[in-house]
Amino acid sequence: MARHISIRVYQSLFREVEHTRSRARLCSFSSKYDSAPPLPSLLSILHNSITSSSSSSVSVSVSVSSLSAAPSMATTSATASDDSIHSNPLLQDFDFPPFDVVEAKHVRPGVRSLLKKLEDDLVELERTVEPSWPNLVEPLEKIVDRYNVVWGVISHLKSVKDSPDLRSAVEEVQPERVKFQLRLGQSKPLYNAFKAIQDSPDWQALTDARKRIVECEFLTSCIPSQIKKAVLKGVSLEDDKRDQFNKIEQELGRLSQKFEENVLDATKRLDKFITDKKEIEGLPATTLGLAAQRAVSKGHEDATAEDGPWVITLDVPSYLSIMKHARNRTLREEVYHAYVTRASNGDLDNASIIDQLLKLRLEKAKLLGYNNYAELSMATKMATVEKAEKLLEKLRSASWDAAVQDVEELRTFAKKQGALEADDLNHWDINFWSERLRESKFDINEEELRPYFSLPKVMNSLFNLAKMLFGIEIEPADGLAPVWNNDVKFYCVKDSSGSPIAYFYFDPYSRPAEKQGGAWMGEVVARSRALSRNGTSARLPVANMVCNQTPPVGNKPSLMTFLEVETVFHEFGHALQHMLTKQDEGLVAGFRGIEWDAVELPSQFMENWCYHRDTLMSIAKHYETGESLPEGIYLKLLAARTFRAGSQFLRQIRFASVDLELHTKYVPGGSESIYDIDRRVSEKTQVIPPLPEDRFLCSFSHIFAGGYAAGYYSYKWAEVLSADAFSAFEDAGLDDIKAVKETGNKFRETILALGGGKAPLEVFVAFRGREPSPEALLRHNGLLSVTPSA
Repeated sequence: MARHISIRVYQSLFREVEHTRSRARLCSFSSKYDSAPPLPSLLSILHNSITSSSSSSVSVSVSVSSLSAAPSMATTSATASDDSIHSNPLLQDFDFPPFDVVEAKHVRPGVRSLLKKLEDDLVELERTVEPSWPNLVEPLEKIVDRYNVVWGVISHLKSVKDSPDLRSAVEEVQPERVKFQLRLGQSKPLYNAFKAIQDSPDWQALTDARKRIVECEFLTSCIPSQIKKAVLKGVSLEDDKRDQFNKIEQELGRLSQKFEENVLDATKRLDKFITDKKEIEGLPATTLGLAAQRAVSKGHEDATAEDGPWVITLDVPSYLSIMKHARNRTLREEVYHAYVTRASNGDLDNASIIDQLLKLRLEKAKLLGYNNYAELSMATKMATVEKAEKLLEKLRSASWDAAVQDVEELRTFAKKQGALEADDLNHWDINFWSERLRESKFDINEEELRPYFSLPKVMNSLFNLAKMLFGIEIEPADGLAPVWNNDVKFYCVKDSSGSPIAYFYFDPYSRPAEKQGGAWMGEVVARSRALSRNGTSARLPVANMVCNQTPPVGNKPSLMTFLEVETVFHEFGHALQHMLTKQDEGLVAGFRGIEWDAVELPSQFMENWCYHRDTLMSIAKHYETGESLPEGIYLKLLAARTFRAGSQFLRQIRFASVDLELHTKYVPGGSESIYDIDRRVSEKTQVIPPLPEDRFLCSFSHIFAGGYAAGYYSYKWAEVLSADAFSAFEDAGLDDIKAVKETGNKFRETILALGGGKAPLEVFVAFRGREPSPEALLRHNGLLSVTPSA
């Protein structure tokens, strides 16, 4: 969903903000997720990272190391005479990536040494290749594994510990690594060997998983029928067209990386210094504490939350708090303008980069025989362009009247409160008055709820839920693996017998100076039989979960908003699918090989448990007194779940619709600009039209730096699947623990276990007993008055 191929997902944030940079992951879930998409094939692991920069969705950082259950990675520096190469931490044999010691200076020599070794290995494989699993797929997987062990570390550090030196090093080696990726992806000997496997008399004896690998690796039979004989990675192109294709891929990678860097730099540019308490009236103590900490970091050593001075920024915790709570309308307007115009002017202007990206994507699609890039994108998804547009329109029509009513209700409420702007509400007023209305209707103050959601308690309850549903134990394993920041936690996942089955990192807090925004889950190591260390048991999977929530202030633990709680559950859902897979074929283990628009199913499924009474009440304990969240507040949270659901749906539909429009109908250099497209889409998806100066597209990293190009619709597509999946638990009876455990086990053995070894629709039917319906999604959001069909 690549920055490192990463599923970046910060879908929940999109419910509150005009847009986000969510890595989505790319492959990203996202996450920032987001993120970032699944990995439909082995070569897409390499290929997707070409166009990556950092985040949703959707997004799957793929780095592969040799873990305790994996074979040791052969040191690629064995033939190097240079001591600096020999001691390069990127090239050593290790069980877990050396995140703590890798520096920018290691990138250039490490990547170049690795690529030389892998090129030699590829040449040898092409010379000796045979159309058999041991002599084609397994050695190919090992080449990719060794590549990802290095690049996964580098790209992850660039996302969580960015620096000018690291950027420079990555930019310098980018053309070389892309050249290798294309060389591998366009290997005719390997392509012909895969074709021979499919044509062999042994084809029918292969497992479903192996058939999916072969078909989706180089061939076309697993992709929609509109794909003729062109192959997505350019392997069937003639020499001149292949050269053109390769140049496009190189440039797409460079532009995506630059896009994301501009967004990060533009986000960091606002450091608004405030000394007057009146200017920050209404901001909660948590926000003021963070603003004071920021002031201290800027040299104002005596800054305090109570007396200032304060420095506010555009990073998500600061921005959202200002939009929701600052009574100073002028401040809200200033910060809103800064946010929706990020990376749209001066030396950080992304507008020309967007045009170049769209132009090159169109050229790439036409080289491969498609009419537009959206058609190419859909080749690895469940949907088609027509089906995606149909779903979005049906959800839009179900949401529009409710969204109009949302705005009218806000105007009426603001007028009753004596607001001068009541008859002319603008974008910087919506979140502020929505929060006041929510407090009034449900008597819920988001900031007053923070003490009930301390991070340690939230994680403990999340792990208990996973134990109840899926029969696993999660234990701290700090110190077992190196980490990139002292705040990072490391965990071991064990089965019911106490045996380790997976590991994961958790990096929870915002660090705007070096860490990209959003939230995402990343793949560090995939389960794999071919990469087993002992030759018998499969290598164990490892994940990373990255969030950007409010860090601890003073002696208090991290006190979370309910939205941040939902985000952690979301990313953990991605991690579960990666870690609980039982698929031993590494190329389709976890979310690898799963069509992109199905990859959000487990993450969005887990969000539903935040509203389950027993789950929420186990989380919500006051961090000081241990007092449980009052029952009345829980009921109000439940009622508030559908608050402004129509508006939230429309916002997501705007993002998805403008994405599809840009990748189907937009003509680079034509009479209609990218902003014209957005305004046209907004006429049907925004009750309050965007400002003329709105440039949110310039920081829409999901589709311009992540893996969600012509794929943002997949959030809603997967929401249909996830809501319907959760309704199976509702049907079984959420108060029936035995039934919930049985349904949870079935969910684990299908959705979480089967990976990409079966088509996602088959997997869903195996769990649910029927094809998906949107009824549960609309019911959960109070929008069932209009019932579209999926």
